[in-house]
Amino acid sequence: MPKPALLSSEQMAQFASRGFLMMEGVVPKRINDQFLNDIGKVPESEISDPMSYYGKVMGTSAIPVVNAGVPLSEAYPDENAITKMLALPKVAGAVKSLVGDAPSFDHHFLHMTFPPSFYEASSRPQASQHWHQDSTIDPRQAFDVQIMYFPHAVTAKMGGTRYLPGSHLRIVSEAAIGRYQNIKGQQFVTCKAGTLLFMHMGIWHGGGLNLSNKVRYMFKIRMCPTERQERLWDTSDLGNDHHEQRPIFWTGLKGKTNPIHEMLTTPEPWFEYDTGRLEYINRVLFWRYLLGDDSFDADYWLTRVENEYA
Repeated sequence: MPKPALLSSEQMAQFASRGFLMMEGVVPKRINDQFLNDIGKVPESEISDPMSYYGKVMGTSAIPVVNAGVPLSEAYPDENAITKMLALPKVAGAVKSLVGDAPSFDHHFLHMTFPPSFYEASSRPQASQHWHQDSTIDPRQAFDVQIMYFPHAVTAKMGGTRYLPGSHLRIVSEAAIGRYQNIKGQQFVTCKAGTLLFMHMGIWHGGGLNLSNKVRYMFKIRMCPTERQERLWDTSDLGNDHHEQRPIFWTGLKGKTNPIHEMLTTPEPWFEYDTGRLEYINRVLFWRYLLGDDSFDADYWLTRVENEYA
């Protein structure tokens, strides 16, 4: 079996800063085709009601029923399409880098969004899914990872999952953010077949509105670490100057670059001028957790508020 391709330090810093990593088209056609055949989808002409369609797919699908808490390595049969997807070197490397060698299985679900024709015969209006943060209030630094697998190409009209980069460290109570509509900087998934989105469990997201004439599929797997998530990625690219502080504000004409520090201190469009600074602090704290090093700082955000002497 090929060796897992671990994430780089810059990829981990992107995940720490923005809460996601996307691998576009990483799953080959043969696995995508097997998955789409295995899910037990039925001709859309036969059923035009969302709940009936869900019921039919659940009754015919080869997606296994898996108990929460089993090792991820035991969740799927050997020849299952998901087993093959998780074994791909880039996928296996990302999983190992984020949640370690032996993550446990939390849950999985086949998400479907339906075209307008599925709502024409019912009184239920077609609507996008509300903004939410999965599960309940979760203040841990340890984090679960959710893989969103898009087995077919997703166009803009198909209502791909929307998500808010950088929202993963702003903790809320699940659907308390459901009253929000559009948020500055939100993104919608449009992608090639076989795209994977690795997401921190805290990222704000919701299903989009499908205005195409086809059902859109997305398969989600949530996995939990069983070890401390410390330096699990390929750290060979961490420079000796990783802890060195750079000039702040008055930086000269060129300034001094440090890709990881820059990622940790680059604002998202939705950041406010005041509380947005708390996101920098949360990112640095998160990176300290990943490094296993409480002395790390970027642009002095934590040092200046920890500077106390007896």
